[in-house]
Formats: sequence, structure tokens, C-alpha cells
Amino acid sequence: MAESMSEMLRKDMQCEGLLECFHNLKTLDKEIFQLLNDQQAPLTVDEIADQINRERSTAYRSVQRLLQAGFIQKEQVNYEQGGYFHVYQPRDAAEIASEMQRTLNDWYAKMGQLIGEFEDKYGEDPKPAAPAES
Repeated sequence: MAESMSEMLRKDMQCEGLLECFHNLKTLDKEIFQLLNDQQAPLTVDEIADQINRERSTAYRSVQRLLQAGFIQKEQVNYEQGGYFHVYQPRDAAEIASEMQRTLNDWYAKMGQLIGEFEDKYGEDPKPAAPAES
């Protein structure tokens, strides 16, 4: 279950916590994102699996979550004799930060709207009195 906003504010979060906060990514996803950022060249899923000491299928699922969240990008590399493989690398941090800022702004606007609706519904306006029984 997702943590409440007040619980998240009490935590001592690091910037990588944004991956979890915005996209519900797992610890392994953050580890792979950090790994890709530390590399000089893009990596295949097999190389990622080797470096994190996990099965290829586990690494692949994590890479797919990172792709879906928009934190990494996939590139196809073609063999000269035919065939291809994919490599993965992080997207530009400024682009990711800009997208997270837009998401935060949208969330903030939506929360403001809901707070207004809450105030309208439960505010100081007197409730209609129940009819008296005779």
C-alpha cells in the first residue's frame, strides 16, 4: 500500500527516492538506474544481470519498469550478418527532472482542486435541519 504524504515527508529521502515516489519503482529498479548512470557505455540486459548478480528475467523486468517510467532509453544495435540486440542507458537527467516537475505541478493543481471541493462539501455552511417529529 502506498505511504501517506505525511509519512513520506517524515522520511529522510534521497533524490533517488523520487523514482519510488513518482513511479512506484522498486529498490532493484533504483539500483539498476544507478548502475546505468555509473557506466561509460550502454549495457545489455545480460550485462546488467551479471553486474547486479540476478537472473536475466529479473533484470529484464526491472529494465522494463524503468523504460515505462521514462528513466532509461533502449537502443537497437544491429549485427553486420543480421540480427540485433538492445542496449540501455539513462535518459538525460534534465529531461527527467523537467517531466517530474510537470507531474508535480499537475498533482499540486489536482490536490488544490480536491481541497476546494472538500471545503465546499464540509465547510461552515449549515446543514439542513432534520424534520421534527410530532
